[in-house]
Amino acid sequence: MRLMQHKREAFWFYRYLSNFYDKLVNPLFWTEPMREKALDIVDWSEPDKLKVLDVGSGTGFTTQGIVQRVPARNVICLDQSPQQMERAMVKPELENCRFRLGDAEHLPFPDDTFDRYVSAGSIEYWPDPQQGIFEAYRVVKEGGQALMIGPIEPVNPVSKFIANAWMLFPPENDYHLYFQTAGFTDIDWVYVRPQWQANERYGIAIVGTKPAPGPSAKAGPRRSRALTAHEPEGGWLGRNLLLTGRVLVGSTAGFLFIPMALLAHVTAPLRGVEGEQQPLNKEQKAVLYGLGAVAVFFIGRAILRRRR
Repeated sequence: MRLMQHKREAFWFYRYLSNFYDKLVNPLFWTEPMREKALDIVDWSEPDKLKVLDVGSGTGFTTQGIVQRVPARNVICLDQSPQQMERAMVKPELENCRFRLGDAEHLPFPDDTFDRYVSAGSIEYWPDPQQGIFEAYRVVKEGGQALMIGPIEPVNPVSKFIANAWMLFPPENDYHLYFQTAGFTDIDWVYVRPQWQANERYGIAIVGTKPAPGPSAKAGPRRSRALTAHEPEGGWLGRNLLLTGRVLVGSTAGFLFIPMALLAHVTAPLRGVEGEQQPLNKEQKAVLYGLGAVAVFFIGRAILRRRR
C-alpha cells in the first residue's frame, strides 16, 4: 500500500494539515466548481425527506455543498480526524449538522439508514477501497444513492510517481469495478478537474443506486474494529518506526503537490488550459513568493560560482 494509505498515518498527516487545509489544499485540488459538478449528478428531490451521510467529511467543504441541497439537520458528518472535524464544526452553515468520529470501512450505523451517501477525497486513504464501497452500499436504503468522488491515477510520469508514493490514486476502471462488485445499479459518472489542470480525467464523481435492502451479496461478515486499528508490523518498535517513516516521507510527497499545483495554476494560460482562472489567496501567494525567492537564491548562487 502507499505511504498514506493507512489509517494511523492519515490520522497524523491530517492532524497538522488541518491547520491550512481550507487555505492551501481545497482551493487548488477540490474547488467549488468541481464540488458543484460532482454533487449535481445525485438526485436531491424532496430534500426535506433525505437523510445524508458525508463520509470523510474533513473540514466540511463538501458538506457545505450538501447543505445547499438538503437541510443541515438531515446531514451526519463522519471522519476519523477530530482536528479536521473541529474545523467543520465552527462553520455557521454546518451548525445543525451532526458529527461523529468513525471509520469509512466500518461504518457505525445499521443497514439501510441513509437516503444518500457522499464521500469526497477519502478513498485515497482507505486500505481496502472495496470494503469501503461495501459499507456505502450497506448503510444506504433501497433506492438510495451513493456518490464517490476521488482522484484518477495521473498520466504524467512524475505526478504518477509522487501520487503513488503518497496515497491511493485508483485507475478509472477501478471505481466502476468497486460499484459493480458491491451491487449498485444505474451507475453514472462525470469527470472533475481544477481550473489549472489540462487533463479532463483528473478526478471522477461516480454515483450508483442500491437496488435491494441489506448488505451487498459480495460483502463478507462485518467485524468491529477500532478507529485506526491495524495489525502490528514487526512488533511495537518496528510498527512505530514504520509509522514515523511513512508520515514523514508520505507528507513530503503530499506537500510537493502544493508547489506543483501553484506553478501549474500560474502557467495555465501559457499552456492553453481552458477555463476561468481563480485568483490566488494570500496563503497561496505566500507559498508562491517563497518558491520564487528560493529559486532566485539558487540561480544567483550558481551564477556567482560560474563567475569565480
